[in-house]
Amino acid sequence: MKRGSLVKTILILVGIVVGVVIILAIAGQHFYFLVRVDQQEVGVRFRGGRIYQVVGPGVYSDVALYARLEKVSSEGVPFAVEDPEVITLDRQRVGLKVSGDVFRPNFSQAEKLQELWPTYRQLYLSNEALLERIQNLTLQSMKSCVGDRTFNDNVIGSARDELRVCIDTELSELAASYGLDVKNVAVPNVILSAEVQASLDAITKSRLDTELAQQDAIKAKEQAAADQAREEGAIRVELARQQEEVRQKTILAELEEKRLKAQRAVIEAEKANDLLAAQKDLEINKARADAAAEAARAALAQELALAELYSENPEYVYLQIVLANASALKETDKIIFTPEGVMPTIVLPGPGITPVVETTPE
Repeated sequence: MKRGSLVKTILILVGIVVGVVIILAIAGQHFYFLVRVDQQEVGVRFRGGRIYQVVGPGVYSDVALYARLEKVSSEGVPFAVEDPEVITLDRQRVGLKVSGDVFRPNFSQAEKLQELWPTYRQLYLSNEALLERIQNLTLQSMKSCVGDRTFNDNVIGSARDELRVCIDTELSELAASYGLDVKNVAVPNVILSAEVQASLDAITKSRLDTELAQQDAIKAKEQAAADQAREEGAIRVELARQQEEVRQKTILAELEEKRLKAQRAVIEAEKANDLLAAQKDLEINKARADAAAEAARAALAQELALAELYSENPEYVYLQIVLANASALKETDKIIFTPEGVMPTIVLPGPGITPVVETTPE
C-alpha cells in the first residue's frame, strides 16, 4: 500500500471516530441508561432542562430531549466551626467552637427539593459549597447568641448548655430557608484569651475563697450550734434524770403511804376484829355468868329454902345438929363432956406418958 493511501485511510478512521464521539456527545445529552441511585441518595430526573421527577433508591434509564439524572446525597455532612473572638453583651471577648451535622432534603422532602433546586443546586451537589454556607450560618448564629448574653451567661456552669440550645435554634432557622436540616449541634469548647482566663481564674479563686470563708463561717456556726445542742442535751439529760429521781421518790413515797394506809387499815381491821371478838367474848362470858348465876341460884334455892326454914324454926335446926352429931359418932369414939365455955386439953399417950384429961377451968 502506498504511503498516501495509508494516510488517507488513517484520516478517514480518525474522522469516523471523531464523528462518533461528536454524535455520542450530542446524543448523551438525551439519554441515560441503568443509572443506580443508592440507599443514601435521592435521584432528580430531568427532561428538557426541567425536573420532572424526584426518585428514591433504584436503577433508572431514560431517553428524552436533554434527559439526565442528578444524584443528591442524603447523608449527614459533619461540620466544625471555630470563631476565636466573639464579643459578649458586656463587651468581653470569648472564643467559641461549634460542631454538628447538616442534612440535605431527603426523598420524603421531594417537593421542597424540587422547589429549591434552581436556587441551591450547588449546595445539594457539592459538599465544599455546603460546608462553606453552613460555616457562615454557624458564625452568624454564634455571634447572635453570644452577643445577646453576658460573659457569665455564655461561659459559667449550665449557661453553656443554654448557649448551645440558642445556637442550635438560630442555626436551624437559618438553614431551613436553604432546605437544610441541622442536627447534633454541640459547643465542645469555649476559648478564652490568656488575659480573660487569668481574670476568670482570679474571679473564680476569689469566689472560692469567699465561698470557703462562708463555708467556714457556716461550719463554725454549725459547730457552735452542735456544741450548744450537746450542752443543752446534757442539761436536759441531767434534768430528766433529776426529774426521774423525783418521780421515782414520789412513786416510792406514794407506795409507802399506800402501804402505811393499808397497814393502818389492817391494824384497824384487826382492832375492830379484836374489839368485836372481845365484845363477843364479853357477851359470851356475861351469858355464861348469867347462866352460872342462874345455876347457882337454882342450886342455892334449896339451901336458901332450908336456911329460911332453919331461921324460922330454931328447934328444927337444933334437931338437925343433934342428928348430925349422932350420925357422926362411931362405937369407938369417946365422948368428953365439959362445962360450957371450957376447952378440954388432951394429952395423947406415949412411952412414959399417961393419958390425962384436964377439965379444970382456967
